[in-house]
Amino acid sequence: MKKVLFAAVAVLALASCKKDYTCECKLGDLTYDDTIKNVTLKEATDKCNNSGSVLGVDYKCNVNVFK
Repeated sequence: MKKVLFAAVAVLALASCKKDYTCECKLGDLTYDDTIKNVTLKEATDKCNNSGSVLGVDYKCNVNVFK
């Protein structure tokens, strides 16, 4: 139980740190990367994670944490 609690605290501590994240978007066969600077993981996720369709071509954007 102590290990689970320690892991949860570690994840929360890392998630609240402000740092730079990469937002990776894929539009069909194209890939585009953008840097979101000095934000928490939650803020980066809110700004970046989305998907949809433009002129019949699907796109999907996700935060790439380990890049």
